[in-house]
Parts: sequence; structure tokens; C-alpha cells
Amino acid sequence: MLKASGIRVADDDSWADMFSRVIVERVEPQLGFGRATILDEYPTSEAALARRSPRDNRVAERFELYACGVELANAFGELTDAEEQRRRFEVEMAEKQRVYGETYPIDEDFLAALDVMPAASGIALGFDRLVMLATGAPRIDLVMWAPVTDYGP
Repeated sequence: MLKASGIRVADDDSWADMFSRVIVERVEPQLGFGRATILDEYPTSEAALARRSPRDNRVAERFELYACGVELANAFGELTDAEEQRRRFEVEMAEKQRVYGETYPIDEDFLAALDVMPAASGIALGFDRLVMLATGAPRIDLVMWAPVTDYGP
């Protein structure tokens, strides 16, 4: 494992691995100070359930809202093309096989539902993240209203 400009890089890292690492380690902590910030038009590979942008098919209709370095919301235009979603799932499973040596079945019921789903979009706003921001808590586990229990072996 190497460190390029302070970012960890492994020999088998994919473009998506490096993109995610740069976003998480370098970009996100700087967003939303002084005013709310929206980061939008994610690469399609980083938006598994979002439809492609009609302006540029390399990016998806996805955005995230940040304040004080905290992601508050994630939103996207729903991908309702079952064939495209199947292709994305297959790419995802090939990567899971490469990295972890295992896969899981593609959800055929979900894909069938896409065939009858109208155009839609949505946004998920994290209440726990709002509380974290309001209280100045440095970690989300400090503001969770219900304790998270580890049911591991």
C-alpha cells in the first residue's frame, strides 16, 4: 500500500476505490462551512440506483447536501430501467467477487418492479446527522437515540 499525496493507494484499487477515498478523505471534510453545500453529478459508477443525467451520461442525477463537513442528505433520480440496473448489479457482483471472493443473488423481484415503476426521485435526510450538527458531536454514535449492539460471534 502506497500513500500518494497522503491518500492510501493499493495495487488492486479500482478507479471507484480511489475516487471514494479522495471524496471521503479530502473533499467531504471541507464542504458546507459558512453555508450549505451541494455536491452533485456523481460518476454513474458511484450512484448505483440513480439514473444517468440526460446532459452527460457519464454522471448520474445524484446529489448530497453538506453542512460543516457533515453529509446531511443524499438524493437521486431513481433508475427505473431494469436492463440498465441489471448491468450495474452484474458489474457490482463482479467487483464483489474480485475483492471478497463471493457474490449474492441479484434481486429479480426488484428488477421486475422497475418495469412498472414511474419516474421518481427521492432524498434521505439523516435526523441523527442534524442532531450531530446541532450539538457539535464529533461522531454520529454520540447522538444515536438507540444504542447499536454488536451481535457478532
